[in-house]
Amino acid sequence: MARTYWLDLFSGTTWAEFLAAGATVSGFRESRWGVVQRIRQGDYLLCYLTGVSRWIGILEVMSAPFRDNTPIWKGEDFPCRVKVAGITLLTPETAIPVFELRDRLSAFQGLTNPIAWTGRFRGSPARWSASDGDAVLDAVRDATENPVIRPVDPAKLARRPRAFKTRLGLVTVPEREEQDGAVDPAPIDQPNEAKEPTVHTEIQWLLLKLGSDMGHDVWVARNDRNREWRDHRFADIPRLRGDLPRLFDEVTQRTVELIDVLWLRGHTIVGAFEIESTTSIYSGLLRMSDLIAMLPNLTIPLYLVAPDDRRHKVLAEVTRATFRRLKPPLEDVCQYLSFSSLREAIRAAGSLVPFLSPDFIGRYAEPCVADEA
Repeated sequence: MARTYWLDLFSGTTWAEFLAAGATVSGFRESRWGVVQRIRQGDYLLCYLTGVSRWIGILEVMSAPFRDNTPIWKGEDFPCRVKVAGITLLTPETAIPVFELRDRLSAFQGLTNPIAWTGRFRGSPARWSASDGDAVLDAVRDATENPVIRPVDPAKLARRPRAFKTRLGLVTVPEREEQDGAVDPAPIDQPNEAKEPTVHTEIQWLLLKLGSDMGHDVWVARNDRNREWRDHRFADIPRLRGDLPRLFDEVTQRTVELIDVLWLRGHTIVGAFEIESTTSIYSGLLRMSDLIAMLPNLTIPLYLVAPDDRRHKVLAEVTRATFRRLKPPLEDVCQYLSFSSLREAIRAAGSLVPFLSPDFIGRYAEPCVADEA
């Protein structure tokens, strides 16, 4: 029977704990048991370090899958396990940056946006093709024989995604702009990428200023507080809040705090805006879908703010089957607001801004209904 390759994700911390326990058992979350059961003795696990986006080793599966809660990792049990043996193991410093294999891995072929490849690195175990597995195996073996030292950011290596207990089970809250900690040093077919953060920051500034001028408290995603646009510092906006009222459980609160812009009236959120200026719109959609999954009775007005030329893409993505299965469906609680419509709303409001209610922005948004084919 042909060997199968499986992606096996580690953080720097869980990799260190794996090694400290003898490097003989790899584990996965309980929710992955159905997939884990497909792993067979003799299969290879492709070990990938999230946070620093590097290939760090190859493990051979030495047993059938089994369940065991014996402590190995401090953060979670990862009870769905297989016994393993190291075929070849690297250190974080000699591990291979994923972009070095971009020409050999299918995840990087035919990209419609420069970060689409990250979707292949979002969960494990995940079955990989023989050609991709062979490419990683060859590269790791070569790095073992010809190691290249590349410094590693200790903070990224030490990062451990925290899991929270919710009614949905253990969940994590990804940080904003996190692409497994990777930033492509040579963007793929993305000549305008350098301009995009400026557009994102501009739209963020316009929404913050508009909300503040209307007399509402405003919130900017906690890691964006030090941004500025054309010498206007976000931190100087008069009604910018330094903290949010405690309205939700911890995991929901953390998700809400990562939304690009919030408008608040007292302790009530009256508008939530996710800005998607890059070629991918998934981060905002996933954050919104997380909210709906955790708060099915959500009443916060949600807006996905994106460029005009991305309208068709936004509507198509919002109405994908995975989002329609939410209760309520994402399209029922989220509206699309184009950049031009936001600018038009601000222009039309003029001096009347202080007298407007927050729902006026909804007049310039549109329902997330997919266009006819």
